[in-house]
Amino acid sequence: MARRTPEGPPPAPTVQRLRLRYTKRGRLRFTSHRDFQRAFERALRRAEVPMAYSAGFTPHPKVSYAGAAPTGVASEAEYLEIGVATHCDPARLRDLLDASLPSGLDIVEIVEAQGGNLPERLEASVWELALDGVAPEEAERAVTAFLAAETVEVQRMSKNGMRTFDAREAVIALTVTTPDGNDAGHQGVDAGSAAPCAILRLVVRHTTPAVRPDDVLSGLRTVAELVTPTAAAVTRLAQGPLDAATVSVTDPLAPDRATSAVEHTSQGGEELRTGPQGGAEPVVEASNR
Repeated sequence: MARRTPEGPPPAPTVQRLRLRYTKRGRLRFTSHRDFQRAFERALRRAEVPMAYSAGFTPHPKVSYAGAAPTGVASEAEYLEIGVATHCDPARLRDLLDASLPSGLDIVEIVEAQGGNLPERLEASVWELALDGVAPEEAERAVTAFLAAETVEVQRMSKNGMRTFDAREAVIALTVTTPDGNDAGHQGVDAGSAAPCAILRLVVRHTTPAVRPDDVLSGLRTVAELVTPTAAAVTRLAQGPLDAATVSVTDPLAPDRATSAVEHTSQGGEELRTGPQGGAEPVVEASNR
C-alpha cells in the first residue's frame, strides 16, 4: 500500500528562532501549562505572528516550551522558543504578544536565538516560599535538620503510582528570612503585633525526577515535623545555568543577548549593554547553609 503524503506545498521554513521569557503572576498562577499553551497560541494569532509550521497532515506552530512551573505556582522566569517564517523585530514582537495576553501572563523579553539548546541551559531554579503562620525560628530549626540529613525521602503520586525519591540531593541552598528581609534569628517585626511568617529561599538543581518546592516542604515535615497551617505561596524567581561555586543561577538568555550585541557592533551599530562575561551575571544568589 502506497504511503500517503500531505497535499499542497510544504510549509515555509523557519528563518528565525526567538526565545521568550514570560511570567505567571497573581491569579494567573493557577493556569495549567495546557491553559497557557492555548492562551499563547491564541495570542500568536491575534498578533499575526508569521509562525513556521511543522510538516505532516496536522501542522502545528513551532513552539517549544521549557521547564514549565507547576499549576498554582507563580513565576518570574518561564521560557519558550518559537520559530517564525519571516524575520521579526524582537522588541516589537514582545509588545504585540504582551498586549495579546491577559495581565499576569506577561511577555518580559524576547531575544533572537543564537545557537545552543535552551532546555539544556535551565540547570537550576531559585524559589521563594512564603509560609504564613510559621515562625522564622521554627523554620530555621527545620531547615538546619534538612540540610544536615544525607537523604530525605519523600513520596509523590505520579501517573505510574506512588513514587519515593530523595528530596535532599537536588537542594543546593536553603535559607530562611522574614518578610522584612532579615535573617530568621533577627526578626524585624514584633511577634505580638503581626502573625508570624517565614520566607524560604531555595536553590534546586533540575533532576529526574524533578524536585519541586512542595517536595522540599514534605521533606521538612519528615525530618523536623514542620507544620504549615496554610498552603505556601510559591514563586519561581529565576531558572537558568547553575554557577555551583557561587550558588547562583544566571540568565539563560545572556549568551543569545551577548552574541546579538557583538553582531550588532560588527555591523556598525551601538553595542548593547550586557553584564560581565557576556551578560551572564547572577540573577539570584543564596548562601549555602
